[in-house]
Amino acid sequence: MKPSERKKMKHYYKVDEWRIIEEGFDPRHHEESESIFSLGNGHMGHRANFEEKYSGKSLQGTYIAGIYYPDKTRVGWWKNGYPEYFAKVPNSPNWIGIYIKISDEELDLNTCKVSNFIRELNMKEGYLYRSFVARFKSGKQLEVQAKRFLSMAEDEIGAIRYAVKPLNFSGTIEFIPFLDGNVLNRDTNYDEKFWDVLDAGVKKENAYLCARTRKSGFEVGYSMTCETLLNGSDVKPVTEKIQKAGFAGFSLKINIAAGDEITLYKYAAILSSLEHKPEELIDKSIQVVNKAAKKKFETLFRDHVAVWEENWSHSDIFIKGDPAAQQGIRFNIFQLNQTYTGKDERLNIGPKGFTGEKYGGSTYWDTEAFLIPFYLSTEPPQVARNLLKYRHKHLQKAIENAAKLGFNQGAALYPMVTMNGEECHNEWEITFEEIHRNGAIAYAIYNYIRYTGDKDYLAENGLEVLIALSRFWRQRVNWSDVKGKYVILGVTGPNEYENNVNNNWYTNKMASWTLRYTIEAIDLVMNEHPSNFQRIIKKTRFHYDTETSSWKDIIKNMYYPMLDERGVFLQQDGYMDKEQRMADELLPAERPINQHWSWDRILRSVYIKQADVLQGIFCFEDEYTTDIIRRNFDFYEPRTVHESSLSPCIHSILANRIGEVEKAYDLYLRTSRLDLDDYNHEVAEGLHITSMGGTWMSMVIGFGGMRIKEGKLTFTPNLPRKWKLISFNIQFRERILNVTISEKETSVKLVKGEKLQVEINGKLIICDRINHQ
Repeated sequence: MKPSERKKMKHYYKVDEWRIIEEGFDPRHHEESESIFSLGNGHMGHRANFEEKYSGKSLQGTYIAGIYYPDKTRVGWWKNGYPEYFAKVPNSPNWIGIYIKISDEELDLNTCKVSNFIRELNMKEGYLYRSFVARFKSGKQLEVQAKRFLSMAEDEIGAIRYAVKPLNFSGTIEFIPFLDGNVLNRDTNYDEKFWDVLDAGVKKENAYLCARTRKSGFEVGYSMTCETLLNGSDVKPVTEKIQKAGFAGFSLKINIAAGDEITLYKYAAILSSLEHKPEELIDKSIQVVNKAAKKKFETLFRDHVAVWEENWSHSDIFIKGDPAAQQGIRFNIFQLNQTYTGKDERLNIGPKGFTGEKYGGSTYWDTEAFLIPFYLSTEPPQVARNLLKYRHKHLQKAIENAAKLGFNQGAALYPMVTMNGEECHNEWEITFEEIHRNGAIAYAIYNYIRYTGDKDYLAENGLEVLIALSRFWRQRVNWSDVKGKYVILGVTGPNEYENNVNNNWYTNKMASWTLRYTIEAIDLVMNEHPSNFQRIIKKTRFHYDTETSSWKDIIKNMYYPMLDERGVFLQQDGYMDKEQRMADELLPAERPINQHWSWDRILRSVYIKQADVLQGIFCFEDEYTTDIIRRNFDFYEPRTVHESSLSPCIHSILANRIGEVEKAYDLYLRTSRLDLDDYNHEVAEGLHITSMGGTWMSMVIGFGGMRIKEGKLTFTPNLPRKWKLISFNIQFRERILNVTISEKETSVKLVKGEKLQVEINGKLIICDRINHQ
């Protein structure tokens, strides 16, 4: 983004350092706002759908972690090895609903005249607030204030405070709080319903609902209860039960005078068969929600805020002098913290988190490449370890996946997309060709051990995975008599605007590096954990001399395409046969090109979707001089359209690395405000959760210049002109450090733990209390 483009960027949402604020209701932006204002707590989440009826365009979405539907694959031409299904995240039963009726008129912001509309996401305390005045066709005016949160302290609980005040009339107001299992997904291959409602009804003061996903058999139990207040005092409404197919709730009628305020508190418990026995879901959900209701809304909220306060204490990044940049990074961190808490090693992070249906809510290589660094530095090591264990638990499935494609002898190809270890992506150029994902999984093991020093993980789980990955690479390469080198043919690299290419530099690099690192890991475990080594040898039927010998031959003789006259690594064979046009030659009306060009035209173009060669240089930057990094950056960045959310962050980090700080700043704004400013015109489908880890990386690894070298933390920071100061905390080997970077100095404060040696701008210091450089 050029400075001139930056000036023209319109902020639809008000810039505020701790809040996302929408002033005025514009139905044209409603689905975008449903994504932006989403809430989650690790166990579940939902889009910012209205509680009251809304007949306008809306993407309804309530999602529960770990639950999926195997939507049968839909392709025009079936190929051997295709997965049988694509794992979709089901839109789960709706618990937030509160319909409002006044006489024969229903509150609906699509038909009422709306004024004084404000929607606010408070990121510091983790809640959604909304207020407005609705004018009905009869002329009656109703003021509404709604506040809701998903408890971070009790993650099966959601709570809503919904207050209404008639401004110019008196009469009866009817509230209809409900649970609704009659939900659909927009993203379905065959327009199927994903849920069967098993039971729905009312028991005393509780409405309940139980539903089961078709095919996959997950069950959920919902229960709700309510309380009502009139001008702050308890009031008993005229109550009727509502029970119909897939729907349960209450009709609550209260007489009210103009200027009075009625407040409805709605509490809901959402339980799943991942944690509870299916036959106990209804009764347990009633117990859980009634316990929560006894605590009352404010107590639940206080406990919830306390968790957010703790989260921000170790994950916040403070920027002085740039509110838009500050809002951007906090929005990203907020979404990461509410999407994944690390409590359950069965869970992972989908590209959309709890904010939309696209990509199926499944696990991609994004986790290893872009999210693990965030959780390593902001959470205890067990959180990142659980993400590695998730892959280890799926190792046998990865071996089976490779076998479907013709590989053997324990070779593993991890899926591009998965919920349970099985491949479920149904585009051939991704499923069969984007094999670099194996490299990301190996690199994550290395990255975790480099950061934590936890070498025991290799002996426990990591080495088994590495051996299986290396066996895959051994079988996937072939010897080229023409080149006199090993080659890897028919792949798709990180740049998905290229398919079925030969010798993608990044893929070849990752393959060779994985083989080398696996040999190092084998030697370490053999020497330091001999009993575990014997266990692994027996389990994997590993032959040390034969297998490592063939790996070493590949390492020594791997082919890497080069553009010798420019001194850059070539993205793949034949890349220079394309017409060499730069991204800034594209007309604004053509961008993003994936929404305006045919796929044929994209594939024939030079344009790069996301960092490819530069992704590899980022991973292995210690192997390259600054001059090599600069040559490759200057060659590839102008050809990159950044139409993957994962692209700007890597470019920002490398721009900092070569001293292009203002370029790094422009790219940082793009990654941090990607969704807030809807750069790629697709935020209505959901947020780009996994790229938000990359935003954090662009701050801490990019501007903070943080690296791990020989077990030591090092910092070579840069600040863009607009920033006066940045400050952040990191966790590192049982220590918590505060790093503050200003125009004049960099300080490192030891907040918790034993003193340690760090390097700042090339100078070693002992970090004890406060150190400056």
